[in-house]
Amino acid sequence: MNKQNRIPLYEALVDHRSKNSISFHVPGHKSGKIPHQKAENIFEDILRIDVTELTGLDDLHSPEGVINEAQELLAALYQVKNSFFLVNGSTVGNLAMILSICEKNDVILVQRNCHKSVLNAIKLAKARPIFLEPDYNQEWKTATGVSKEIVENAISHYPEAKAIVLTYPNYYGMVYDLKSVIQLAHLHNIPVLVDEAHGPHFILGDPFPASAIELGADMVVHSAHKTLPAMTMGSYLHINSSRINTDRVKDYLQMLQSSSPSYVIMASLDLARHYLARYQQSDIEYLLNKIANFKKELKAIKSIKVLEYPDSNGDTLKVTIQSRSKLSGFELQKRLEEIGVYTELADPYNVLLILPLLKQNQDFPLVEACRRIKEIFVDIPYYQNEEEVLITSGKISELAIPYEKWSFYEQEVKDISTAAGFICAETIIPYPPGIPLLLTGELITEEKISQLYHLKKTGARFQGGSCLDKNQIITFKTT
Repeated sequence: MNKQNRIPLYEALVDHRSKNSISFHVPGHKSGKIPHQKAENIFEDILRIDVTELTGLDDLHSPEGVINEAQELLAALYQVKNSFFLVNGSTVGNLAMILSICEKNDVILVQRNCHKSVLNAIKLAKARPIFLEPDYNQEWKTATGVSKEIVENAISHYPEAKAIVLTYPNYYGMVYDLKSVIQLAHLHNIPVLVDEAHGPHFILGDPFPASAIELGADMVVHSAHKTLPAMTMGSYLHINSSRINTDRVKDYLQMLQSSSPSYVIMASLDLARHYLARYQQSDIEYLLNKIANFKKELKAIKSIKVLEYPDSNGDTLKVTIQSRSKLSGFELQKRLEEIGVYTELADPYNVLLILPLLKQNQDFPLVEACRRIKEIFVDIPYYQNEEEVLITSGKISELAIPYEKWSFYEQEVKDISTAAGFICAETIIPYPPGIPLLLTGELITEEKISQLYHLKKTGARFQGGSCLDKNQIITFKTT
């Protein structure tokens, strides 16, 4: 029997539910016997498997039974040394990866368009980040990945680097030559940590890009909930080489993850692994046919452009549409929400749709979505917009004021228009996707100010930036 047919944790929870046992343990809903009256019809079934570390259900922080078996099946599927269930999202995976490998004042190379959790991890480690500006794609108007050349340059200047942290793919599913970067880092015995949050399905192979695991990354984080049928906050962490101290990773996961992990989320991770393991070539063919028809219908709409990946290499589950009208991407997203079509994110130019990893004969309302989208775009006239965005790429930088010295400086509020040349005292993050535009301790450049104005003008939402509504920004007083 193929071991991947097993769903050990989920099966154990179903078995426990069937015993009709009486709960004198946490949680307080007592296996769904004490639901909120207004929510009982929605929550009652799921609460029956929302349990705690009971006999036969194992313990995430010291797994020896069904959780251990489920994680071993996950490692076998991804062909790695160790895999771990994460119940606090990929955020906790990024924290554990970086904290397990970096200590105070250690140099760490970081792809600048990383998720905020990567930067928070470096701050907690009190490490010294060296930022690598990614390449920029003018057609998509978005940052992509780092080149081998910038990594080579960074290593020559910082040969003492303890690790390099990369993001692959970017939020839009775009990839780059990760293999060359990994090989270069390994020549210098530098471990490669990859936030592959959006690529847990890449191990399926063609038509998807190669997985960071297959390409030789030392540690990889996957958000199973992004493209696999796992619940929100369900993620995986994989150790893929002997460069990583597995015991240190385990220690940090125990510190950082909840001591009361959700069995519902863990069961969904077990189910998501099983779903992926049983994916067949016939499922891929079915999926590709559905996506091709969907994109064909979208391409018939004149006021949008369906973007295609450079060299046709990118995540097939991502469809990015670009405005060919006077409406921004944010405004297009708002129009779509008005007709009940909710997308993953928008930026000043684009709207991103994440499609499901369908299996043969599974239905999803792609035809209905196209019908609705066509209806709203009928009244949006085509407009040729050839705006060129000037973005610096290939630059290596670090914080102008390191973490440990922030408290030495007073702060002051400046108008955004006069802030260039000063040091930012707050982190400003367009969300989604959660990639910081400005970091605390970072020099504010004219380019960053221009990007900030454009984001504000076109309708972006921000985390941080407490004075942005007044067109102000907080800076450090350095004189």
